[in-house]
Amino acid sequence: MRGSLKRALIATFPALLLLPGAGRAQLLISGNDEKIAFEPSGARVAQPPGKDTVSIIDIAIRAKPRIVANLPLMNSIAGPPTNLAITPDQHLALVANALDWVEDGESWKGVADDKLFVIDLTASPPALIATLHLGKQPSGMAINRAGTMALVANADDDTVSVLAINGKEVTVTDTVAVGPAGAAGQRPVAVAIAPDGKRALVAKAAANTVALLAVDGDKVRYANYDMATGLWPDNVQITPDGKLAIVNNNGGGGQSDGQIDTAAIIDMEADPPRVIDQVVVGDGPKGLAMSPAGGYAASLVLNGSAGVPKGAFFSHEHSFVALLRVDGKKVRKIAETDVGKLAEGIAFSPDGRYLYVGNFVDGDISILRLQGGRLMQVGSLKLAGHPASLRGSTP
Repeated sequence: MRGSLKRALIATFPALLLLPGAGRAQLLISGNDEKIAFEPSGARVAQPPGKDTVSIIDIAIRAKPRIVANLPLMNSIAGPPTNLAITPDQHLALVANALDWVEDGESWKGVADDKLFVIDLTASPPALIATLHLGKQPSGMAINRAGTMALVANADDDTVSVLAINGKEVTVTDTVAVGPAGAAGQRPVAVAIAPDGKRALVAKAAANTVALLAVDGDKVRYANYDMATGLWPDNVQITPDGKLAIVNNNGGGGQSDGQIDTAAIIDMEADPPRVIDQVVVGDGPKGLAMSPAGGYAASLVLNGSAGVPKGAFFSHEHSFVALLRVDGKKVRKIAETDVGKLAEGIAFSPDGRYLYVGNFVDGDISILRLQGGRLMQVGSLKLAGHPASLRGSTP
């Protein structure tokens, strides 16, 4: 009898970790793209599909995360590393797939997809429960703090999809154009929702602007207001107090080009919001994360670490994290910490004390501890594939 009970408890333990009030696990989600590789020359190589995965990772023990599940779902390195998210209650994960993969003669190429996968994180193991269809090339996404709405930027048709979340049911309720009438090719790639849920920002890479959205309950509309933030804004996040937003400007069109790039600082308390500063971060900022505890942000810089011509003057062995100190309305870079090659996704732990970085070429996650205004690497986690995106239950 005791043996049977013990075996039953062990079998149900993973599910218990995910239940509210039962020492619930704290989770990350990593989208792993196996369709792209890089030759030593820097050339990108397209490989056959069928090996992509999405990893669910438990970070309850901060320096020793463990993989809960690897789901066979298509993922893409195209676009910012924010194409997935976890609801605040950690019951669901949403994963958008930007590109489908089709044969192109003797090789392969990406074409705009429209799929969004819904994953039940309370199942043991986590499981795909629905597939939705959004706009063309769904890219960055955000879930509001209440866990009732998600917004997804559709890069190839200049829209944002509005999703309602009700328990484990996710439905598309609207599609909102995010540019002036007649404008085309603006490529909305990333989105952030303010903590009060009343406004959202959309990074429009090809327009070099960030658009303001007004949110009223379940209704979302383009506010006919754009901010020029810098060249190729590729990622946007809002501080947990809602006072500032930070925008990664990737002047190289989504990759390194040897030129210094900046993070734009937006005053969200101004009416209307506006850019008040630019902070130099490095060549090719991609991943961007705000500490849930406040006071810090982290911009993940490609730094010419992969996918650049061999011998290029801007080629380096490592990507790096630019640690930003947020003090009132002032943001400044205070440290740089090397990570792996072609680092894309980045996420803080819920307490803000640890930072996790997905290294695409290395196929692992760097584990960094924040202490005394510095980041120190304290470990790594090998993944089932090459991480193209990484998020937690907090942006």
